[in-house]
Amino acid sequence: MEYYIDLGSSTIKVYRYEDALTLLEEHSIYFKNGFDAEKGISEENKEALFTYFKELKEKYQLLYYNTHIYVTGIFRNLVDTRKTELIKEFNDRFDLHFQIISHDIENYYLAKAMENDYDNKKVLIIKMGGKTTELVTFCNNKITRTDNLTIGVADMLNQFDKVNEPFSGNAIEEMDAFVSEKLASLTLDTDYDCAIFTGGEERFELLTGFHLVENTLFHDSIHHYMVSLEDYIKGTEKVFYEMTLDELYALMPQNQKWMDGARAGAIIPLTLFKKANVPYVIPSDLNLINGVINDQ
Repeated sequence: MEYYIDLGSSTIKVYRYEDALTLLEEHSIYFKNGFDAEKGISEENKEALFTYFKELKEKYQLLYYNTHIYVTGIFRNLVDTRKTELIKEFNDRFDLHFQIISHDIENYYLAKAMENDYDNKKVLIIKMGGKTTELVTFCNNKITRTDNLTIGVADMLNQFDKVNEPFSGNAIEEMDAFVSEKLASLTLDTDYDCAIFTGGEERFELLTGFHLVENTLFHDSIHHYMVSLEDYIKGTEKVFYEMTLDELYALMPQNQKWMDGARAGAIIPLTLFKKANVPYVIPSDLNLINGVINDQ
């Protein structure tokens, strides 16, 4: 039995792999808070990280040979000396390999996770984290383009401090305008058949009641639903203006903090959907660990 851990800028996902990949649990720590590239993550967050891994190691009997940790997002921004120090301290404490992977490697695994012929559809795949967003284009059964964007959920939360009031005090339109300006130099094709928004989005849209319908664009036994761009916008409006933050928390009691990024996390993909003239969105829960498994 193997364990795979996806450690990003704000969320840690723990998987078990035997015959299939199973999400065991997830935990949120906002590593952006108090982050400094030269000083490292804050002492508070480092202690929270170490405390959580102490619990994980005991709970699942994690060992060096059966545990694979893939670290992304804000950790890549650390200067080399801070990276080396954090890796050494983590490895010395737990005898586990704290592996910070490059953006290109993350893109590779994302592509592996999403590798499919998609019934010859042209598909834009979006994977968003706390500080970065990855784009992969599949066309004619192969990858034709990748883009790495230096904007993520944390940037939106930093910019819009009223988004997590009981009902959002920031409007979707002002947040969309901010992202549009940030991505003004990005040029995307406008002939995509659909976009796949991945990284827990299917679960989120099911929990919050987006108008999902059967995916009739392609059949891969994984992605069962799709939503029109119009209904994606309506679902986002519902999460912003009709559901309180406490109601969102109640939908995910095991990791309420994840919902802190729910509203802010809807805007970057929304801007990209419109920029690429995407008619349908396919919500997905696949991420880079699926790609790691598929690459074996």
